[in-house]
Amino acid sequence: MKISLADPAQFKESINIISDLVNEATFNISKEGVELVAMDPANVAMVIFKMFNNCFSEYDTNDVKLSVNLSDLNKILRRVHPKDILTLELGDNQLILKIKDDVARTFNLPIIELEEKEQKIPDLKFPISIVMPSSMLTGAIEDADIVAESVMFEADKGIFTLFASGDLSQAKIEMKEGENIKIEASEKVKAKYSIEYLKKMIGGAKLSENVEVRFKNDYPLRLDFKVIDKMSLGFILAPRVDAD
Repeated sequence: MKISLADPAQFKESINIISDLVNEATFNISKEGVELVAMDPANVAMVIFKMFNNCFSEYDTNDVKLSVNLSDLNKILRRVHPKDILTLELGDNQLILKIKDDVARTFNLPIIELEEKEQKIPDLKFPISIVMPSSMLTGAIEDADIVAESVMFEADKGIFTLFASGDLSQAKIEMKEGENIKIEASEKVKAKYSIEYLKKMIGGAKLSENVEVRFKNDYPLRLDFKVIDKMSLGFILAPRVDAD
């Protein structure tokens, strides 16, 4: 296996975001591209990442599965600069990362064994789909974070609303369908989600100008950040259920 990125920024940022949620994960590398599907340790959130082979300046590989510590991988990728060429090779129980500009640097990252079963993406059905600027969702989550630890998503035809309520404070962020927001809704739905997890997921805004938001009543949320024909970073988040 030998794959290279002449523009490693999207891969670097994706791993940075994923490593905030997942400690260890398995990369599935095939002729089509590089994929990762993993659950966070609490089994609350799933990460779905894919980078297509046309993103790579060199792509020579058979089907390979390799598991690594994402925190350690992220530390290495932080040393990658925008104009560097990043090459990944498979060594003897190691992932070899070569970073080349005026100076050639090589890092060896141990491949680990994960006992977990292969993660399968659940087949979720949604009555709501909202495509909006990623920055708008980021701002709404940051607003809700001021007053509470969870946020209620509510959507109906033409309108998407976020509610957050703390002991003394409340926040309501209302977004209407228009030039920048497309809302497809077959029914009115609402569900509550953890802001702690959402704050990590909206890091995907650094990768894509738009995000697709899908959910339904007391049901998992799905967020998808896509760069057409290049890569995608998606998240599935379990609903927040109050004890009372």
